Amino acid sequence: MHFSTTQIQQRVERFRQERILPALHLSTTPLSISMWEVPDEPVPFAEMRAHLDEFEAFDVGRLWGRPWGTVWFRVTGEVPASWADVSDGSAELVVDLGYTGAQSGFEAEGTVYTLDGRIVKAVEPFNKSVPLATGTTTVDLLIEAASNPNVTGDWSFAPTPYGDKATAGRDAIYRLARLELGLLDQTVWELEQDLRTLVGLAAQLPETSQRQAEIMVALDRAIDAIDPEDVRGTAHVARDILAVALAKPASASAHHLHAVGHAHIDSAWLWPTRETVRKVARTFSNVCDLIDENPDFVFAASSAQQYAWLKEFYPELFERVRERVASGNFVPVGGMWVESDTNLPGGEALARQFVEGKAFFLEEFGVDTEEVWLPDSFGYSAALPQIAIAAGARWFLTQKISWNETNVMPHHTFHWEGIDGSQIFTHFPPVDLYNSDLSGEDLARAERQYAEKGRGTTSLVPFGYGDGGGGPTREMIAAAKRAESLEGSPTVELSSPRRFFEAAEAEYPQPPVWSGELYLEFHRGTYTSQARTKRGNRRSEHLLREAELWATAANVRAGVEYPVEALQQAWHTVLLQQFHDVLPGTSIAWVHQEAERNYAQISEVLEQIIRSSVEALAGEGDHELTLNASPFAVDGIPALAGGVLAPPSGSTVTRPEGDGWVLENGVVRVEVNANGLITSLRDLRIDRELVPAGSVANLLQLHRDTPNKWDAWDIDDHYRRNTVELTEVDSIEAWEGSLRIARSFGSSTIVQTLVLAPGSSTVDIENVIDWHERQKLLKLAFPLDLHTDRAASEIQFGHVYRPTHANTSWDVARFETSAHRWVHVGERDYGVVIANDSTYGHDIGRTRPSGDTGRRASATTVRLSLLRAPTFPDPAADQGTHTLNVSVGLGADIRAAVEAGYRRNLPLRTFSGVSGAPLQPLVVVADQAVVVEAVKLARDGSGDVIVRLYESTGSRARTSVTAGFDVTGISETDLLERVLPTDALVETEGATAHIELRPFQLLTLRFARA
Repeated sequence: MHFSTTQIQQRVERFRQERILPALHLSTTPLSISMWEVPDEPVPFAEMRAHLDEFEAFDVGRLWGRPWGTVWFRVTGEVPASWADVSDGSAELVVDLGYTGAQSGFEAEGTVYTLDGRIVKAVEPFNKSVPLATGTTTVDLLIEAASNPNVTGDWSFAPTPYGDKATAGRDAIYRLARLELGLLDQTVWELEQDLRTLVGLAAQLPETSQRQAEIMVALDRAIDAIDPEDVRGTAHVARDILAVALAKPASASAHHLHAVGHAHIDSAWLWPTRETVRKVARTFSNVCDLIDENPDFVFAASSAQQYAWLKEFYPELFERVRERVASGNFVPVGGMWVESDTNLPGGEALARQFVEGKAFFLEEFGVDTEEVWLPDSFGYSAALPQIAIAAGARWFLTQKISWNETNVMPHHTFHWEGIDGSQIFTHFPPVDLYNSDLSGEDLARAERQYAEKGRGTTSLVPFGYGDGGGGPTREMIAAAKRAESLEGSPTVELSSPRRFFEAAEAEYPQPPVWSGELYLEFHRGTYTSQARTKRGNRRSEHLLREAELWATAANVRAGVEYPVEALQQAWHTVLLQQFHDVLPGTSIAWVHQEAERNYAQISEVLEQIIRSSVEALAGEGDHELTLNASPFAVDGIPALAGGVLAPPSGSTVTRPEGDGWVLENGVVRVEVNANGLITSLRDLRIDRELVPAGSVANLLQLHRDTPNKWDAWDIDDHYRRNTVELTEVDSIEAWEGSLRIARSFGSSTIVQTLVLAPGSSTVDIENVIDWHERQKLLKLAFPLDLHTDRAASEIQFGHVYRPTHANTSWDVARFETSAHRWVHVGERDYGVVIANDSTYGHDIGRTRPSGDTGRRASATTVRLSLLRAPTFPDPAADQGTHTLNVSVGLGADIRAAVEAGYRRNLPLRTFSGVSGAPLQPLVVVADQAVVVEAVKLARDGSGDVIVRLYESTGSRARTSVTAGFDVTGISETDLLERVLPTDALVETEGATAHIELRPFQLLTLRFARA
């Protein structure tokens, strides 16, 4: 028999488009439509009700909705009585708000309400129907239609005005295309699902296969059997023909897919958080509707923040979700407040993501989430396994590493090992999507790419429209059921994350181990974009540390009420803004403007908590008191304590020398040339020069920054081929201990102030930049005469070493990296730390001075990425004034590097008008390698004191932790402050715990008070 697969495919597709899809509805009937446009921001349902008499008549075909606007449509009408006689027909509302075909969740969306305010379901580009209850005769529904603009511009990455409400315009951008009642023909709909499944499967099979030929013949015969003039009357004949092909079972060795309903909802991105609140309601209402129709369907949703929004703004829908959580159909996952970035949040902040997220799920649903669910974050910190396990997690899921540009991850199921040796069972779904529609293409890809063949047989496929929400559809459920056991396809099981992970662990108990960070070879610009958001985050994290420390001390020592609500609200805001499209700097202008306002408010609240706590502790007087919230003594003030600041010893001189300047304090000598560049950094203690001959340090470099695609996300390696060194100087002014250097370039200026404090081995550099470049990258370079094959970068609760060479493709791809407060480069007996107060992006590598013949060892250059200027999605990203502080510490080992990071980010505070009595620390740790990260009161209101600490140098540590208050007991807890059976506590003596920590181990201690 001869036939053409291509011709049959073409025939089937045209027949579907021209005959079957138009026949999905046996009959339609119009509705009466009226509308009310909300003047500004969205209003709650109850407020809308007050405007019902203002609704005006509206017709299909008319324009509606300015960018970011809201229009309420009211639709009324009668269901034709004759529809009740159609046995396989069901009435539904059919809505097309004027969809353009863009990705679901990226344009207009609507929420359908009953007249009494109950959400029925959402309508979206690929989910346009709202089934009516059986027996419905009269329709009176309201649709809250959001005219969200398509900011993506179909991913042209061109600058768009739509990301800022002030520039988005006022003209209507949608045209109502359809709003009527339809009688769905269930038989025709089922036929369409049969065709979709078989057409999709056949496209993935070899053209030489018997199975593909059988399917093509069946499809051809099915089309023959359908009367084009009577699709309804002949659809069942076609279904009978296709049933034979659909009934053939899968092979015994077919890959097995656990299909988990999912809807990735970015908590803010190309829309503001206020729109995310509505997206959550739309998506969760869709899911509740699907669960009611499909009791074997399970939906997994992360982000406690999104459930909290639902509880606050949509309490009736939240209770529906609670019922479905109890039935096991709606599964909270992730255990985090949001799906945060994991490279940039500080250690305590990343811990609090789990503390706040898991606590919410426990308190609201009685669910202790054990899966870490981060499909879309931009790489994963090597500290994450330990933090997750300390929060009670067992499993980790992500998808994003499949986006690597250079190297393919060798595993899909493995143990991921963190910096302290903790291991967590990890899975990358080989489907390479977190929003599959369960098409034949997706299922075949999952089986084809699964890396554990021969050892494992199962993987997870998250299905449902995502990013902008939406979730699964009835078509996806139908696809899953048809692929349950289908020859030529992987088998598909509607499942849950727990069922998948338990099955995967059981069949693969000893998977391979991946050690260290999961570096994403993509989106490297996220370490730098939107510097104000990053500075606000860093400052807020440290203010929270201070506020909790001093508020705890005020409670313990002075009986002051602990500001639980204010601190939790501040934490929730900070954690929300660590979402993986906010803190990385990849959201629209609206989102980042809101973030900056929130950080300012947080600062005001926390500063007041700090001041009131200190005033209660210190009492009134006419003295000054200096507080040190750092875990290290600073300038004579003990760690976590307060005292009188000692005057500095020694002095610093600043003097002209030749055409340049010299700063010297007896410890360090800094030579600066006439262009304001450092030509010499000399450690006078051992007479060692750190600037390689022929090089200059503190060198600003401006690069062209035109990514291949993802503007705010990416720095592509070709940026290095276009470099301008900023060596021209406008002015240099000197005074004792410092130099002020002013430069201008392009449309921007920078003023650097170099300070060498008396007796210090550190040079502090303040950079005040008035930045008005576009698509440029500003770096600050420090070539150092140090030969090393690796550099240390601080991450949460420790540091990682990364190669400074480019021996392998993995090394080459890691050309831009993230670090927190410091990076350290050194030889065996000497090193340099470069600390910062808000910069995350770095590149550290080998350099050789121009003209060198190779007789000298190559130097190591540390470069900080100070600023970028992407034009999408925020055309004005980073424009304006920034203050970025950097410190260069000579002769530093890792312990000194850790200390330098805290010094740079936790400056001393001096209060006047208080008594002069010193404040004793609440906690004293004997070994400075063990760092106190947080001191706070317990969540349960008991008054117990929680102390979080970690080993910071990468060595084992035996030490003691002593409380400076009465203690009735000391115990080790997990991050949620639940007492653990432990071997870390060697012995307790009164208020002292003797502990032994492995390298980088994180430990939480609970000091019980009477």
